[in-house]
Amino acid sequence: MANTPQARKRIRRNEARALVNGNRMSRIRSFVKKVEAAIAGGDKEAAAQALAAAQPELARGVARGVVHKNTASRKFSRLTKRIASL
Repeated sequence: MANTPQARKRIRRNEARALVNGNRMSRIRSFVKKVEAAIAGGDKEAAAQALAAAQPELARGVARGVVHKNTASRKFSRLTKRIASL
């Protein structure tokens, strides 16, 4: 258990940040799932639009430190490649 006031504050802060970061990751995953659903449906136009909406969310996740830059880049690249192959 935390013994110092600073450690207690860090625990409170970490819990609050975990909620915010969890919500951000959930939002990013939702956007990516929309792209994947459009790809699975075979609708290239809808998939491209969903990818255009997901890209800023991934970039925002990178900027906020929730997603690593290379992870976002890899996801975007793979989704783009899958859409191009439709």
